[in-house]
Amino acid sequence: MRMLDRSSILVNMNKLSTEERVRVVAALVEGNSIRSTVRMTGVAKNTVAKLLAELGCACAEFHAEHVRGVKAKRVESDEIWSFVGAKEKNVPADKKGRGRGDVWTWTALEAESKLIVSWLVGQRDGATACEFMDDVASRLAGRIQLTTDGHKVYLEAVEGAFGGAIDYAMLIKKYGTERPGEARYSPAVCTGCDKLPIVGNPDDEFVSTSYVERQNLTTRMGMRRFTRLTNAFSKKVENHAHAVALHFVYYNFCRMHQTLRCTPAMAAGLSDHKWSLEELVGLLESKKRPRRSA
Repeated sequence: MRMLDRSSILVNMNKLSTEERVRVVAALVEGNSIRSTVRMTGVAKNTVAKLLAELGCACAEFHAEHVRGVKAKRVESDEIWSFVGAKEKNVPADKKGRGRGDVWTWTALEAESKLIVSWLVGQRDGATACEFMDDVASRLAGRIQLTTDGHKVYLEAVEGAFGGAIDYAMLIKKYGTERPGEARYSPAVCTGCDKLPIVGNPDDEFVSTSYVERQNLTTRMGMRRFTRLTNAFSKKVENHAHAVALHFVYYNFCRMHQTLRCTPAMAAGLSDHKWSLEELVGLLESKKRPRRSA
């Protein structure tokens, strides 16, 4: 008996209905890899990857246009590590600087609404910090209190983006020595922290990065390619950026925050309802893009 070609069974991108796209996106935003999404939905791997790329671009564009004039009081910023292709130390010399190795996702979270105000995928250097902080400043309405970790590149970046019109402090954490054996895979123990005012008059009570660090956990749980100690890393930096964009727009507009009992976008006044996945997929069609509520 002639065996069926598997490619003839799997669904092609051009033939995907809205319902099928929603099923694919639902699998991706719940932390499944592209391969597991293929197994769950019956949609071809290249089709899933193409949908991720197109929707990721649409999400990034929507965020760039609509997350503006955010009325924030306190913002926390942090960077989360991952890698593309291979960890930095394992990248061959002839492939260094070609989109392989360590990559960092910078995030800025508004402490009250839990809204991701801005994100940027890049290196953990001064140029990326300046680009990131410029974008953060452009999205905010009014003076804020900002807390970052002790990464020194923030100093120039924050000054360049905000000047003196900010209350800014660093939270510098102290960690114990690395633990031997299997325990070395566990996070280092924080033995204390120093609150260092930099600009303005930051309220010592609110000098914290707890919320954005908790968001880092949500990111690792919500994107398979961020999972540690597995082979679920990104193969291309472009796909990594697309997945990040999809994750954060889904988080801001579609995912109900358990504490707030609404989405971060609703809490920030950027939306008047919880988006459905159909609305998220609708970003692929510019005429169907949900508009920011008045």
